[in-house]
Amino acid sequence: MTSDGTPLVEAAGVSRVFGEGEAEVHALEDVSVAFPAARFTAIMGPSGSGKSTLMHILAGLDRPTSGSVVLDGTELAGLDDRGLTQLRREKVGFVFQSFQLIPTLTARENVQVPLELRGEDAADRADDLLERVGLGDRGHHYPAQLSGGEQQRVALARAFSTRPKVLFADEPTGNLDARTGATIIDLMTALNRDLGTTLVLVTHDLDLAGRARRTIRLADGAVVADSAA
Repeated sequence: MTSDGTPLVEAAGVSRVFGEGEAEVHALEDVSVAFPAARFTAIMGPSGSGKSTLMHILAGLDRPTSGSVVLDGTELAGLDDRGLTQLRREKVGFVFQSFQLIPTLTARENVQVPLELRGEDAADRADDLLERVGLGDRGHHYPAQLSGGEQQRVALARAFSTRPKVLFADEPTGNLDARTGATIIDLMTALNRDLGTTLVLVTHDLDLAGRARRTIRLADGAVVADSAA
């Protein structure tokens, strides 16, 4: 909950339908779920269960067919595309399975990008975050010169650079070996704890989900279990 007791992110009656007629797919069916501030929640389910679709809708990357989403007091349906972009820039961080670093920028420059887009002094903040994720001496390297685990650490530093209210992570360890993946989750939980960022993790991995304080399970587009319910 936020300081006034309301959830930081809340979906109410959210459904998402793709296609029409015989090709129609119901990716989400009347999903209602709330995420308290500073909590680490894992969303699990088999492929096709709707977990990534739910994350994209919660983060304002996609719009629901019906239902509503409120993020830090803002109803997302009331925002146009520009407004959604601004909200994500100010309040949301992302970590993806494929890292999504800019290949022509160094690690340090990749971390600086979100800060520069906000007109903030980026240098010291980027250096501090790279140090925190164990890459203080690798800031001048380009993504192609880094291992998969190092690239994901850069992506993590970038995601936390703007001190987001909520961080969405979609299979962040999917391209990493078990040991490196565990290191990434250690870093995510430490930053979640130290910075108070709400963390929502989409994963297939039971061990990773076990690190969360709460686990939501989806099947066929619906919530079938919630450990905090």
